[in-house]
Amino acid sequence: MSCPHLNLLDPDSYANGIPHDFFEQQRREQPLYWQEEPNTGVGFWVVTKYDDLQYISKHPEQFSSAARTALSREMSEEDIMLQRMMLINMDPPDHLKFRRIVNKAFVPKIVESKLAHIRDMAKDIIDKVARRGECEFVSEVAAELPLQVICELMGVAREDRHMIFHNTNIMIGADDPDLSTTEDEGKMAAAEIFAYGYKILENYRNNPNDNDNLINMLVSGTVDGEQLTDDEFSQFFLILLVAGNETTRTVTANGMKLLIENPDQLQQLVDDPSLIANAVEEFLRYEPAVMQFRRTATEDVEVGGQLIKSGDKVLMFYTSVNRDEDYFDAPHQFDIHRSNAKDHRSFGIGEHFCLGSHLARLELRVMFEEIIPRLRNPKFVEKPNFMRSDFLNSMKTMPITFDPETA
Repeated sequence: MSCPHLNLLDPDSYANGIPHDFFEQQRREQPLYWQEEPNTGVGFWVVTKYDDLQYISKHPEQFSSAARTALSREMSEEDIMLQRMMLINMDPPDHLKFRRIVNKAFVPKIVESKLAHIRDMAKDIIDKVARRGECEFVSEVAAELPLQVICELMGVAREDRHMIFHNTNIMIGADDPDLSTTEDEGKMAAAEIFAYGYKILENYRNNPNDNDNLINMLVSGTVDGEQLTDDEFSQFFLILLVAGNETTRTVTANGMKLLIENPDQLQQLVDDPSLIANAVEEFLRYEPAVMQFRRTATEDVEVGGQLIKSGDKVLMFYTSVNRDEDYFDAPHQFDIHRSNAKDHRSFGIGEHFCLGSHLARLELRVMFEEIIPRLRNPKFVEKPNFMRSDFLNSMKTMPITFDPETA
């Protein structure tokens, strides 16, 4: 069954925000349907329901991330081969073997051990803006903590952090003329970070250390008894920087937007900070950073009453699944008290459940524990400016005002 009404791979379909009314109609009428794609000629299945996404995510032997990558765009075979060096584009057993190399850095015990340091970082970020009574929230607040944390974990020099920020913006903003005008620019930005990864590796080899950081884990880690090649190291370096930077930044900005739009719930968080942890889960449910990921069917399989054929392209829309009426009451209502907010699928599920989920949750909680009591009575200066994208629900700018903090 085909639905031609809205091309979900056209970035302009999101010009006025995520089309939640459309997704709601599809969940009701055609929860899993075939979408023609006129620009590439490669159609795809649209997954809108929670249970269908769960099944597809938990059966990588039937739905591959490696065959055509986990990204929706079409690529040459040469580019696909390069992409397969990244965790998100691997299938079992390779995915687990490579994931194990860095998994230790992201387990709850290790993440929680960084709490005091991360809290100090968050305090310093708010210190820089609190007395001014205004800021550009995305670049001055939301972007800073995840950028500082992941760069520190990856051994990036302080003076190079904003080069990383600039290039990751270009990479993720390939469809936005303000950030990147051509596909080649995106590739050049990735190549600069890739080359920087080589530099980090060379510096480590010349000055090895026993620091318990990601670089040490990547250099010393093995897959089937062999260490990572230089290319594998740099691909790992690239994906960890991008994933560890952009997604948490996006949820921080979107969370602040939701609190400004819902001042009554913001006040409840001011009055009772113990509610912040659950509010973070509701931010993640209501405004996920990543809108969709791809799988490719490896065999004929029936899902949601539809026969998906071997080789078919399948897109899982987290933006729709997180508002599935079968799982979330009044799903379009933002509610910091939602009892099952944590059941969202913004971190995925199954084999590719987000490696950095514990770190992301900690960063978000700590950041809002600092923002909420100090940036009081926040208001928009102008409408938030979102990135033109069919992949990321990401904000470019959000100037705000608030009550200046007094000494």
